[in-house]
Amino acid sequence: MKRIVKSISKFLNTRLGFVIFAVLLFTLKTVYAYTTKFNLGVKGPIQTFLMIINPIPIMLLLFGIALYMKGRKSYIFLLIIDFLDTIWLFSNILYYREFSDFLTMVLIKGSGSVSNNLGKSIMGILEPTDFLVFLDVLILILLLAFHVIRMDVKRLNWKIPVLVSSLAVLLFGANLTLAGSDRPQLLTRTFDNNYIVKYLGLNVFNIYDVVKTTKTNAVKAQSKSSDLDSIEKYMKNNYVTPNVEYSGVAKGKNVFIIHLESLQQFMIDFKWDGEEVTPNLNKLYHEDDTLSFDNFFNQVGQGKTADAELMLENSLFGLPEGSAMVTDGTTNTFQAAPAILDQQGYTTASFHGDVPSFWNRDNTYKSWGYDYFFSSEYFNVKKGYDIGYGMKDKIFLKDSAKYIEQLPQPFYAKLITVTNHYPYTLDKKNQSISKTDTGDSTVDGYVQTARYLDESIGEFMNWLKESGLDKTSMVVLYGDHYGISDNHKKAMAKLTGTKGFDDFDNAQYQRVPFMIHMDGLKGGINHTYGGEIDVLPTLLNLLGVSDKNMIQFGSDLLSKDHPQTVAFRNGDFVTPSVTKVGSNYYSTKTGKVDKTISSEQKSKLSNKVTTELSLSDRVVNGDLLRFHTVPGFTKVDKKDYSYKKSTALKKLKASQKKGTSVLAQNDDKSLTDLYTTDAPELSDDK
Repeated sequence: MKRIVKSISKFLNTRLGFVIFAVLLFTLKTVYAYTTKFNLGVKGPIQTFLMIINPIPIMLLLFGIALYMKGRKSYIFLLIIDFLDTIWLFSNILYYREFSDFLTMVLIKGSGSVSNNLGKSIMGILEPTDFLVFLDVLILILLLAFHVIRMDVKRLNWKIPVLVSSLAVLLFGANLTLAGSDRPQLLTRTFDNNYIVKYLGLNVFNIYDVVKTTKTNAVKAQSKSSDLDSIEKYMKNNYVTPNVEYSGVAKGKNVFIIHLESLQQFMIDFKWDGEEVTPNLNKLYHEDDTLSFDNFFNQVGQGKTADAELMLENSLFGLPEGSAMVTDGTTNTFQAAPAILDQQGYTTASFHGDVPSFWNRDNTYKSWGYDYFFSSEYFNVKKGYDIGYGMKDKIFLKDSAKYIEQLPQPFYAKLITVTNHYPYTLDKKNQSISKTDTGDSTVDGYVQTARYLDESIGEFMNWLKESGLDKTSMVVLYGDHYGISDNHKKAMAKLTGTKGFDDFDNAQYQRVPFMIHMDGLKGGINHTYGGEIDVLPTLLNLLGVSDKNMIQFGSDLLSKDHPQTVAFRNGDFVTPSVTKVGSNYYSTKTGKVDKTISSEQKSKLSNKVTTELSLSDRVVNGDLLRFHTVPGFTKVDKKDYSYKKSTALKKLKASQKKGTSVLAQNDDKSLTDLYTTDAPELSDDK
């Protein structure tokens, strides 16, 4: 035994031995992260084996570079590479915990647009065990510092580093081959980053991401009008005729789009401690003049809220990596709801109580054709008014009323709430319901912020009634994305009473609220399966605007021909009968894996989903709408728009001469005094 220990010690005191030891430690800590910090969906011995060995080739290649260096430099270089790669792993652990995905170059490039709000979230996400990934770096430093391992400064035979590099390449080739046999077309047709990480490793995913991003940028530069041919053909062959009965029923009405941050459908009619969490939304949901959809799903990717906005206003899917609003919002051509309605005589405005650069909105909204963008610059944001992602909803909605009443009618106004945002913290004076008791701090605060959101909506709807806007407006409410990610299954099982909350259940809980409320509307609860991609076609039909020649990947939810296949960004999907999660196909009704589904049916459904995602990506990545012409629609000129406060307020004041705003119709007497709120911050100010 002593001889073995002595031999190992002797080997570790060589540069080659130190490199091998460092690779071993890095592999162990990476596997620890894979199995405890990520949810990669590893199944079977092959996937398990590949998950364990996939860090080795790349780290052997990277650490092996140190063998080409002389003396102490090689040790210092290895430690620096180890530390930097560990920071990257650590960053992905934090990001994955909240977003169930990995960091990409596109996301990092756009991080400036969201960085002002990240600090609070990071502190809420951190767990003490996350820092264990730095343990191997600390061990190596201590072993060298206390001379347990001595630096080998002797000249190394040049053949050794060459052999190590060659071995690393061979091992990667073997890894790639084995992965390809278990998952064909892994790198050419993937919509889920988890697959690449579990088969090839996080570092390979980073390389893949950089290559793909570079390739995408080249695609836009090389795109031409003929690239639209296959897309236009697909649109024509798959066009769904809108519901004639509802066509134009809201023509000329004002439109309010109320963005319900992170609100999931299960909160509707949900009770905690015998209390309704969302009593105001529940009432609205069940009213006779509300069209409510109980099988409406969020379809976002990494862009989360930004993806939801993109789908809602353009009927285009978000990208597989990052946010299209960040990467393409400034430069691309769009056929967005604000521009479409602006050319139908509408005034268009978006309201958000945060900085205008968040998600690149200040640039994207110009590309979409918004006349006005009322960001935090337009509001008096005092201390205590901000929740971390913008103004608290009650204050924000009340303060928005002074601009809403000045908008020439008809108008299209989108209001983005933020209080029900991760990490679901709310100061005590604003809490009106107790936390849940799952033991998960993220989940337990969710009902409190959801209640606050609900109360703010109740106050806003009361103002619409008091001001008379309820009679002249169509109000659309939608949840943008999930509030509780699939990393909280145990808590969700307890909260929802779902036994063994699994991947299927998580897919079903991607339902979010979608309601269309209007005085005199023929309402009811609609069980049609659909998602955010379908909102624009649905609204345009209600407003009497034809979308027949537009590039849209959704269809009217009220049409009897609406295809009820809801695509998720990673290629999974939900239909009334079949749900696909990963490689499993479930019966939507029973929640059990359904082995009776034929290969033909699987292929047909999967091909539809991947085709639409791919075509949408081609439209966005290639900026193909610049080549598309719609009769009667003029492409947006971004230079026509300015969201500078002084310019916008001057323009808004001048618009009062039209005499169509609520303010003008009330002899310039403001109706904001009719807005009542119990926001304690406003009472404190008084």
